[in-house]
Amino acid sequence: MQRVTTIIEHALWAALIFLIIASALPGQHRNYRFLAGSAGWGFFAIHWLIQPAHYIEIGDYVNVLLVLAVSVFCMIIAHAMYRNYEHSLDDGDVLLTITTAAALGGLFYYPFAKVEFLNTFLISAVAEQVVYILHLFNVPAELALGEESMIMDAIKLNGHQVKIIFACTAIESIAIFIGLIFCVRASAKRTTIAFIASIPVIYVLNLIRDAFVVVAFGYQWFRWLYQYQWVQWLNQWLWHSNDINSIDHISCIDHISFQIAHHVIAKIGSGIALFVIAYVVLRVLPELLDVIDQLFTIVRSYLTTMTTRNKREDGL
Repeated sequence: MQRVTTIIEHALWAALIFLIIASALPGQHRNYRFLAGSAGWGFFAIHWLIQPAHYIEIGDYVNVLLVLAVSVFCMIIAHAMYRNYEHSLDDGDVLLTITTAAALGGLFYYPFAKVEFLNTFLISAVAEQVVYILHLFNVPAELALGEESMIMDAIKLNGHQVKIIFACTAIESIAIFIGLIFCVRASAKRTTIAFIASIPVIYVLNLIRDAFVVVAFGYQWFRWLYQYQWVQWLNQWLWHSNDINSIDHISCIDHISFQIAHHVIAKIGSGIALFVIAYVVLRVLPELLDVIDQLFTIVRSYLTTMTTRNKREDGL
């Protein structure tokens, strides 16, 4: 597993370096931008292609399908970039645009993900701000040291504790929107509006989401749902256990509030919020719609070609 982790990290850094090169090279070296971009997306595909092993191990088959789909997308973009390196094609501009978006998002995200002091600073800051919000509503939550860390990244309430991890900071969503907002050519006014309508809003809504999970778990809001069989099955699936009897019964009942709050309500709420935010950003920056439309055309063309080729081979 350690070797797989090392390969993933090396592939990730290689991808980011090549994507930055592809985005930073001046216009007279346009051809080499495609070559560097092809390498970057190729390494990105390798990064995602290795990920399913981890998710299979923990039984998260939804994410297995998701990362495989992302890997296929990266392969398609990598091949399309290489085709533009060999022959200048009409889809070159949109490929460079999406490459710039990936580079910008990566530049913002990976320092927080891989540099320890930035990582711990962000997690601690989010934990402190969540507690501050709860105190505003007279909720007696307290910061605490995490069980496996030496920073104040846990929140205690009513005898229950929630650990704030990197994924609880919304940094992934923020990085994606930063990349998309700044990869297109738009006026400073519209870019600023899109930024204000997305980045601060995502961050604040994430703090509210974290606070909701802490309160729901601390006060056991959804404990009563454990009496229903479908909730027990859901809880079993979320715990990634093949045998519900192998999980401590009391722990199941205690954690059902966390599972429902975090994995169901918060995820649905986050999805709706991101959809609305994306809609607003696309209204402000319609250029992004053109990029998405052209990307869809590229992917559809590749998938159609692959399907047609498979049918011909089956016919033979």
